Amino acid sequence: MPGFKTIDDVAVAGKRVILRADLNVPMRDGKVGDMTRVERLAPTIRELAEKGAKVVVISHFDRPKGKVVPSMSLGPLAPALSKVLGGKRVAFAEDCVGGKAQAAVAGLKNGEVALLENLRFHAEEEANDQGFAKELASLGDLYVNDAFSCAHRAHASTAAIAKLLPSAAGRLMQEELEALGKALEKPARPVMAVVGGAKISTKLDLLGNLVAKVDKLVIGGGMANTFLNAQGVNVGKSLCEKDLADTARKILDTAKRKNCQVILPVDAVVAPEFKEGSPSRAVDINSVPADQMILDIGPKSIAALDAAIDGCKTLVWNGPLGAFEVKPFDAGTTAVARHVAQRSQEKQLLSVAGGGDTVAALRHAGVGEKFSYVSTAGGAFLEWLEGKELPGVKALAS
Repeated sequence: MPGFKTIDDVAVAGKRVILRADLNVPMRDGKVGDMTRVERLAPTIRELAEKGAKVVVISHFDRPKGKVVPSMSLGPLAPALSKVLGGKRVAFAEDCVGGKAQAAVAGLKNGEVALLENLRFHAEEEANDQGFAKELASLGDLYVNDAFSCAHRAHASTAAIAKLLPSAAGRLMQEELEALGKALEKPARPVMAVVGGAKISTKLDLLGNLVAKVDKLVIGGGMANTFLNAQGVNVGKSLCEKDLADTARKILDTAKRKNCQVILPVDAVVAPEFKEGSPSRAVDINSVPADQMILDIGPKSIAALDAAIDGCKTLVWNGPLGAFEVKPFDAGTTAVARHVAQRSQEKQLLSVAGGGDTVAALRHAGVGEKFSYVSTAGGAFLEWLEGKELPGVKALAS
């Protein structure tokens, strides 16, 4: 990951600071349904304002495909931002470029905040258009990116603009990059990665990168079934990509060459169908009935994972270990997540987790705030785990 400047490295007093945020949040009846991303942005806005900057917040929302879609306006986010800033007024401009945006920015005094309309109302945003980036850049003196969750996109507001203005990472971006750097780039060893989810076909790049970087790789969820099948285990009616057996065996061979221990379930919770109330029981992994499906890891697997975690210093987690959305198949993910949280709280383990399902599973387990760091970045977090270069981060390179 390249070196980058932070707010500490730029003088912001009296300057117009364009702050790239991610305000693509769930909305219900015109109100913000989940304030997490708004709350996480507040420290950067607050610090810039307190240092005398004129803060110009820009963001995308949903997928309007280059057209003005009133239901995708960022207007409702202005009062939400005001709320997390303690009632501070947040002006709103009905466009992100042109006369309305220019007037909103010109009206700012030092320490004041404006939110501009949805970037994606302009098709040029997603095209990383240089002319559009110049229009955005003309509204500011400095550029601060606090949207790691958009860093995997080479868009005008994340990539092109950073080359036009002095640029730095906001506090949220800084926190994310520092946490990720500690987790995989210069980690305390041994390092464990937990990778779950339904299909290995969606995580081939991820698995390929991790086996070369970690000491222990835990594979759970539906993905584990494909690996078990590749080793000759009968997985019954379980979700399984049997056509990827050769791919699974190649990943296992690579792990062996790289001295990466792959940990698969030794027992499983099975049921005849995937629904709440379906009769379930734990069985040895070699005794899965032909008419049953694996929906969670069993108690012996939980104990084995807890023991393996106790021997590690760093852990990265992406994806649940079972079908956590339906009880009782949440038990394995919840138990292991709580053990990771406990070790993290005891300062015995640096734990970094990310991805939509992962964040939901950790919240379900009641440990969303107890890992060392939980990324809400989704796609950017996954691409970082895959070892890919993130345009939005590269653009900040100092």
